[in-house]
Amino acid sequence: MQHFSTLNKIFEEQFIKTTFPAHPKNLYDACNYFLKLGGKRIRPVCVLMSNELFDNIDPDAFEVANAVELFHNFTLIHDDIMDKAPLRRGRETVHIKYNEATALLAGDVMIVKAYDCINKIKTARLKKILALFNKTAREVCEGQQLDMDFEKMEEVNFDNYLHMITLKTSVLLAASLQMGAVLGGAGLGNQQHIFEFGKKLGIAFQVQDDYLDALGDPEKFGKKLGGDILANKKTFLLIHAMEALSPAGQIELKKLLKHNDASKVEKVIALYHECKAGEWATALKEKYFNEALEHLEDIAVTSSRKKDLEALALFLMQRES
Repeated sequence: MQHFSTLNKIFEEQFIKTTFPAHPKNLYDACNYFLKLGGKRIRPVCVLMSNELFDNIDPDAFEVANAVELFHNFTLIHDDIMDKAPLRRGRETVHIKYNEATALLAGDVMIVKAYDCINKIKTARLKKILALFNKTAREVCEGQQLDMDFEKMEEVNFDNYLHMITLKTSVLLAASLQMGAVLGGAGLGNQQHIFEFGKKLGIAFQVQDDYLDALGDPEKFGKKLGGDILANKKTFLLIHAMEALSPAGQIELKKLLKHNDASKVEKVIALYHECKAGEWATALKEKYFNEALEHLEDIAVTSSRKKDLEALALFLMQRES
């Protein structure tokens, strides 16, 4: 992970120089406030790492990485409004600290700034990068809408949930890697493999996230377990339990989802253990993780150049918080 950390630091040093106008003050203060909350910066650094997989890092890669991170922050601000979330990374969300209207505008102006960054790259690459960025942005929005639609549905099957997660979570990571590959001069076959590597890795990451929220170690996870259960969120675990439990267990689970009493989390987790949802989720995570590594292996560059992306993938899968 040393190389990721090095590139992360390089990216961060230039990204914090992202500037907004002084006025209107409330709008741009909100933008600066949110960007300074930090984050892992995984997606923008993946642009740089993928670029470097095929060639030396091009200055255009930093503009694309900036655009990716600005777009990601735009989605987080708007997601927080939709989720009525009070906190982000331990601090007040923008709509709480300022107001909902300002938060909407702050997200809007971030995506405008993202396009400003893309507009700075070399003309020969602009059409390909812009088309991929726009496709990804649209798919992320589609995924968010599906996620909200699923909240109103009593049951969601595995394939539909997987499709939603792919759009909402995975495609931005996958596209970040593909855009870096484009800037590195990769052929279409290598671009497809790096995209699939990111997509499968993103799915594996979400399976793990769902698992940790319900079945992780609360001390390592850093927060109380069962947030998804209390919110009645559709997760890989819940969908599996709905399919794998006995008829009596399914009835009990459906009843629990309709109420938020003090023992709800404990009872739902007990049902997850009953149908071995944890073991199933672990196997599912390994499946997608291994498929991701197969696509990385199939990229036509020397194995030594792939080590840093492989190390990043392993790091993401070993997280416990």
